[in-house]
Formats: sequence, structure tokens, C-alpha cells
Amino acid sequence: MKKLFTNLTFWVLTAIICGILLGHYYPEFALQTLFEKGFKQNLLISDFEVKNTFSEFLSSIFISTVKLFINPIIFLTITLGIISMGDLKKVGKVGAKALIYFEVVTTIALLIGVIVANIIRPGDGVVTDSIKGGDISKYTKNAMEFSWMKFFWDNATLQVLVLAIVLGVVLSNYSGRQKIVDFLAPISKKVFWALHKVMLFAPIGAFGGMAFTIAKYGIKTLLPLAKLMGTVYVTMAIFVFVVLHFILKYYKISLWSFLKFIREELLIVLGTSSSEAALPSLMEKLEKMGCSKSVVGLVVPAGYSFNLDGTTIYLSMAVIFLAQVFNVHLDLQQMLTIIGILMVTSKGAAGVTGSGFIVLASTLTALKVIPVEGLTLLLGVDRFMSEARAITNFIGNGVATIWISNNENEFDRAKMQAAFAHVADYEDIIKDNIKNK
Repeated sequence: MKKLFTNLTFWVLTAIICGILLGHYYPEFALQTLFEKGFKQNLLISDFEVKNTFSEFLSSIFISTVKLFINPIIFLTITLGIISMGDLKKVGKVGAKALIYFEVVTTIALLIGVIVANIIRPGDGVVTDSIKGGDISKYTKNAMEFSWMKFFWDNATLQVLVLAIVLGVVLSNYSGRQKIVDFLAPISKKVFWALHKVMLFAPIGAFGGMAFTIAKYGIKTLLPLAKLMGTVYVTMAIFVFVVLHFILKYYKISLWSFLKFIREELLIVLGTSSSEAALPSLMEKLEKMGCSKSVVGLVVPAGYSFNLDGTTIYLSMAVIFLAQVFNVHLDLQQMLTIIGILMVTSKGAAGVTGSGFIVLASTLTALKVIPVEGLTLLLGVDRFMSEARAITNFIGNGVATIWISNNENEFDRAKMQAAFAHVADYEDIIKDNIKNK
């Protein structure tokens, strides 16, 4: 039992369940504001914190803290990885191969979303009057202002990625690079040590995120669009357990074993609805299971911007769904246009605020056949589908890193087997404890 109660997975799962119960049975408490406005001046609290609810604050403070580690870890991992790789041609080869992989796999995800949405047709019979709308003006405004230059300047992760690559290339040609490595390596260990301490608070973040979601939106709000939600979740499950399964099977690696290996991170993503919350931990886990530091450093940060499989599936299904709701018949040419537009616009989905809705707004504006006002139908259930998007994005980037590491002969299978065996041994201990109890 000591093993069970000291396991982070157990506490995150427990926190998620408690968050659901609190949000459902005591929504008033979960949505209670953290600070009364009367205390604002005395405590020097911002307007955002005054409006912030108790449960939302718990989730946002955890995510914000983890975000502080993302860019330092990316910078240190990529810089040290490129220096250790030595061959600059290989760096370019890995980067090019990653971009090709991202484009191919996200296109497959896009096609799956379009096909399943046309088969199940979740938009048929939806009565728009029974669904509470919302304000979409900020999304349509940002959609008009979107540009690739803005995408780069708003995406700090991408900027750090480019900076680290340039610095790594420069230091690779520097004769005194070993002194730099000796300086950066201990810092990297200290950063990961600090991250481990922060991750101990993951149950609190997961509890707050789930309580806020259930309390604010409620189970009842799901009913009018339950078919859409079910279709999205089923489609993403098909993508993960079929497409990603066969991608890993090519190198004789079990997807299920990989998912068990990163189960703590998956639960954190589920509870917080944010793949960022577990991104640094994923990078560390991938190194532990045999991926080289250089490949992890290049592929995971780039994938966060360009390999959003879950977001791509959701975007494609949302467009088809809205067409069905408004009885807009899309011919083959229009379908191909949707696929073509989303192949480009979905790549910027992580770089701007309100990413999914901004990309949807820009896509609908470009099509000019589906009312952009239809986005109001999705506002109420978007939070419940964000978990599926985040988890699919998260798994997809992990699989991409493993595949490219194998393809580049930068993968240690012995380390993978040891990592997977450790998980299996731990599961046996848990089962024995439950039986004895």
C-alpha cells in the first residue's frame, strides 16, 4: 500500500474523480471567486485574479508554473543535443524528416476527421435554438489578423527552438565547446530536479481543472451536442489505436506499453486540458525510454507547433459538423478545399490565443459557404473536447519522436525494455496489494 499511496498516478486519478464530484454536486463552491473585490487594493490583486474562481486558480497556477520550465528545458536539451550530435548534416536531416512526418501524419488525421464526420453525420438534426450561444467576435477578429510572422512572434516555444538550434550549430564548431557543455549539463539536471518537485502538485492542478469544467459547463450542456462529442472521441481513439499503433508497429514497439509508460502525464493532460502541463515531463520520459537527447529536443518542441493531430481532427470534424447543422451541401471540390485550407491553417493552431476557434473562423471565412456565426454552437462543449485534443496531440508527438529516433538509429532498445519492464513490475506490485487487501 505504501507503493500505491506514494504513486503520482494514483493521486492524479483520485484528484480528477474528486474534481468531477465537486463540480457536479457543489458547483457554487467550485465557481466561488478566489478573492472578494473589497480586498483587491489591500492585497494588490489583479482584475484577472479577482474574476478567477477558486477551482480555475488551482489549475491555472499549476499550468503556469510548469510553463516556466518548458522553454529552459527546450533550450538546454536542444543545445546540448546538437553539440553532442556533432554532425550538423544530421541535425538538418532530422529536422527535415520531422517536418515531412508531421505533414504526412496530420494530413492522415485530417482525412480521417472528414471521412468519419461524413459517415456519422453528427450535425444532422441539431436544433440550434436549444444550444446556448456565446461571443465569437474576438475569434473572428484575430482570424482576420492572423499571419505567419505573427504566428512566429507569438510562439515563444518556436522562438526558443530556433535560438537553441542556431546556438547549438555555432557551439558545435567552437573549439572550447566542452567547457560550455560542462557548464550547461549541471544546470539541465537542476532544472529537471525542480520540475519533479513541481509535478508533485499535479493532483491539485488536475482537481481544479476538472472541478471548474464540470461546475461551469455542467453535464446537461453536453446533451444537445452529445453526438458530436462522441464522434470526436471515437475518431481520435481510432487515430491513436490504429494509425499511431501501426506507426510504432513498424519498429516493433507496443503502443500500449508506451501509453502505460506515460500514464501519469496522460492523466495530468486529462485533468488540466493542457498538453503543456506535461510537455517537459514527456521529453524526459522519451529520453529514459531510449530516444536520443538531440532527437527529443528537436522533434517534441517542433511537434508542439506543427504536429497537432488531435487539433487537426477536431478542426476538420467541426467544419463538416457546422455544414451539416446549416444544411450546406459540400461537393467534392469544396471538401478538397477544406482539406487544403486546414493543411495550412492548422499548423498555426498552437501559436495564437484561442487557437482552435481562430483557425475555424479563418477557415469558414475562406470557404464563404458556412456561417461563421455557427461557432457559437461549439463554445459550450469545446472545453469537454479539449481533453481529447490535448491527449491526442500529446501521444502523437511522443510517437513521432520514437519513430524518428528509430529511423535515425538514435534509439536504445535496451533502455526501452528496461523502462517498460519497470512499469510492468510496478503494476504487479499494485495488483498484489489489492489482492492482499
